Amino acid sequence: MLSNLVDRRALIGRMMASAALVSGPTLTARAWAAAPAGVKVGDGTLTIEFDTAMRSCLSYAGKAITPLASGEALLLADNRPLDRFLLLDHDEAKVSGRHGPGRRHRLRATAGGAVEQHLDITFLDRYPGLALYETRYRNTGTVPLAIAGWRVATHDLHSDAAGAYSFAGASYPDRRDWIQKVAPGFEQRNFMGMNGSDYGGGTPVAVVWRRDAGLAVGHVETVPRLVSLPVAAQPGGTRLGLSGDEPTLLAPGATLTLPTAFVMAHDGDHFRPLDAYRRLMAERGIAAPAIPESSYGPIWCAWGYERNFTPEQVYGTLPKARELGFEWAVMDDGWQTSEGDWKLDRKKFPRGDADMKAFVKRIKADGMRPRLWLAPLAVDPGTDMLRDHPEMLILDRDGAAQNVSWWNSFTMCPAYPPVVDFFRAQVRRIIGDWGYEGLKLDGQHLNGVAPCYNPAHNHARPEESFEKLQDFWKALYDEAMAINPQAIMEICPCGDSFAFHNLPATNNTPASDPTSSWQVRLKGKTFKALMGPSAPYSGDHVELSDGRNDFASTYGIGAIPSTKFTWPKDVPNPTDPLPPGGYVLTPEKEALWRKWIDLYRANMLSRGRYLGGLYDIGFDKPEAHAIERDGALHYAFYADKWDGALTLRGLGAGRYTLTDSFTGKPLGTASAARNRIPAKFEHFLLVSATPEGNNA
Repeated sequence: MLSNLVDRRALIGRMMASAALVSGPTLTARAWAAAPAGVKVGDGTLTIEFDTAMRSCLSYAGKAITPLASGEALLLADNRPLDRFLLLDHDEAKVSGRHGPGRRHRLRATAGGAVEQHLDITFLDRYPGLALYETRYRNTGTVPLAIAGWRVATHDLHSDAAGAYSFAGASYPDRRDWIQKVAPGFEQRNFMGMNGSDYGGGTPVAVVWRRDAGLAVGHVETVPRLVSLPVAAQPGGTRLGLSGDEPTLLAPGATLTLPTAFVMAHDGDHFRPLDAYRRLMAERGIAAPAIPESSYGPIWCAWGYERNFTPEQVYGTLPKARELGFEWAVMDDGWQTSEGDWKLDRKKFPRGDADMKAFVKRIKADGMRPRLWLAPLAVDPGTDMLRDHPEMLILDRDGAAQNVSWWNSFTMCPAYPPVVDFFRAQVRRIIGDWGYEGLKLDGQHLNGVAPCYNPAHNHARPEESFEKLQDFWKALYDEAMAINPQAIMEICPCGDSFAFHNLPATNNTPASDPTSSWQVRLKGKTFKALMGPSAPYSGDHVELSDGRNDFASTYGIGAIPSTKFTWPKDVPNPTDPLPPGGYVLTPEKEALWRKWIDLYRANMLSRGRYLGGLYDIGFDKPEAHAIERDGALHYAFYADKWDGALTLRGLGAGRYTLTDSFTGKPLGTASAARNRIPAKFEHFLLVSATPEGNNA
């Protein structure tokens, strides 16, 4: 590890020594005069114009949305940008491949004859407004070139009087909103690696949008990359792009190939570019798996009883949960002696495996499906696992372990085969031996891990731990499916922005500890883009929502209801103070819970087609969402208070009968030509629009 540190310092020293070797184009005026005047490429929706110096600007539907700027650059050792190149030539050709037909433009440019830039831009017929960027830099000089970093597709979306919103796929310890208003001074680096000891990873896409136009940037590599997608307010707009800061010493004749990026100009919020990203990645082999029907079942979780639950508390609640219409019973944290050993707590299960099997049978006998909580990759100090296998840990350059703050644990390396084998064995025990029908894989450390320098692992590169996390989850998923093809594998990376590359290993996703009902809804819209319009997404425990009873935010976005109520009384000595009224299911709460579960089961909007492009979650007021299910359209509107007209977008031919889904009150009729209705409500209004021929 010391040699790695010395090597890095030596590399930076060489970079500083050679920084002055490339300072910009030094070709003759004659060469500049002979260069092409510029080039314009596009698909009719997105247009990209380059000048002779390879500066570019973007237009959407014929309207300029960014100023002329150097979107691509190398950063030298002193962080001076090498961003002015002389355009040498351009050619174009039809292409066809995994993304279907399209047109590729190849641009070649030089910086003073010392560095050659190759930029391939491909427009795809299936994806109007989207361009793939493949960028390479070749050292055409005679000495090594020290590179401190790079940027690609970096532009400022012009400002607008109404402002702008941003979506960022990065994870932060403060569990901030994924969607934020861009205010003066706003800036986020959006690093895709670790932004805390146990918060990292995410979806490598950033989106900025105005009311009339938006711009998205990301990469489409099939493994996660340690890159950033910075978003920052500028005097004239909002800047976003893709960048990297890994130092590189480029030998003469050598080529630096950057991650394949995409740029997309669009209208609406972040839904359309994320939906396009999902489809692109599916064509590259990264996609959510097939979803079993049971994934849409309403969820009751025993976490209301905390870690010190007793089997008797669970047994006493199961009949009530089933009576209310819940299908899943999730046994949460507390069944085990520790994170890491994963041995049964003999105070709760005195006979060990025999008692746990009996516990699972009891859940099934009460008509519910059992799911068990597990926190893979976490190992506590003092455990047998850490004593016997310290070599399983992720270690940094200095030999320190990576912390998991919530459980006061350390992180095991997902790219170390014995770690993979250990957790595959846990899956076999839980699903194969004990009979559970699903796993809740929980913890903010699940989303991303740090580079691993543990010499025992013989990694080809430290980044393997980060890049192969997706393979670890896929190994566990495949193990579960081999035992029970209908098993549920839920990954819950508490508060993180979900790592897209982990999606092939999960068939159920939660809001993951939302801090508000707003987060329940914005995460739902995001997941419906990233996993598909009928993705199985739960609003997490309704007790985490506004007022601890906001089922409306879950129902209206097509999410699965979930709760951690206790019954007939709360836990007597809670570890954390209970909220006012506790979690106990009172008669008043029972009536409300029953009404929402009945409504959910009657319409099953989670199985419907979420129409994420109809409404802008940032600019449309009130906030609105729409779902199509069996020919009917279901609308959800949210505001503290609203008194005014609502627009029902997406209606087809003919007339629709309108009903308040929650109260059953008739709301008149509407059509595509007459789609505005008066409304007055507090918090939410749910409207079902049924074609008049389907009212029987």
